[in-house]
Amino acid sequence: MALIYRATVSPTKLELLAAWLPGRPWHTGPAGDLEQVAAYRFDDPAGEVGVETLLVRSGNGPVHHVPLTYRAEPLAGAEAWLVGTTEHSVLGERWVYDATGDPVYAAALAGAIIADAGQAEQLVLVEDDRLEPRELHMGIASTTLTPDATAPEVRHIERVEDGDPTRIVTDTVTLSVVRNLEAGDDFTGPALTGTWPGQPKPIHLAAAAPRG
Repeated sequence: MALIYRATVSPTKLELLAAWLPGRPWHTGPAGDLEQVAAYRFDDPAGEVGVETLLVRSGNGPVHHVPLTYRAEPLAGAEAWLVGTTEHSVLGERWVYDATGDPVYAAALAGAIIADAGQAEQLVLVEDDRLEPRELHMGIASTTLTPDATAPEVRHIERVEDGDPTRIVTDTVTLSVVRNLEAGDDFTGPALTGTWPGQPKPIHLAAAAPRG
């Protein structure tokens, strides 16, 4: 379950990304203001880290796939993956990371692909501490042929290869995250696919390969 607050965020996530994305080696198309095309979230079992993936584009450029994590304090050793900090009117200062460098995201992505864990239910906290379900922006699904499988535990990330796809090499699984969703891919193993308004045909978002 992902708890969503009715809050103001400054700078906004899109403002942070508009400054950060053009410096990525996999970014293509124009720089400038971004629009959000769709989004999905994963659960952090510990309930400490927000895990959200945004699909964004600038102008007539391609749709970029950008996983983010939100933390209440800096993640040790992850300075290279810091997108920036933002002030949340309810939660206070938040550290926003490129999630490909965050082990919480790696574990969640492995679970979504290998164990078909799906995306998090989103609940909005409204007046009187009531929770209301939030309509999901998009659908995600795993192509695994063994949906009852258990994903290997991810304890740490060994390295990240920041290309397209971005490779996340962990102690138990290698994950591949597509960045430009209009460039295609060559995945053959279990993958995560997505659909959203205007994109009814499932498109590959990421893939997983357990390490032997």
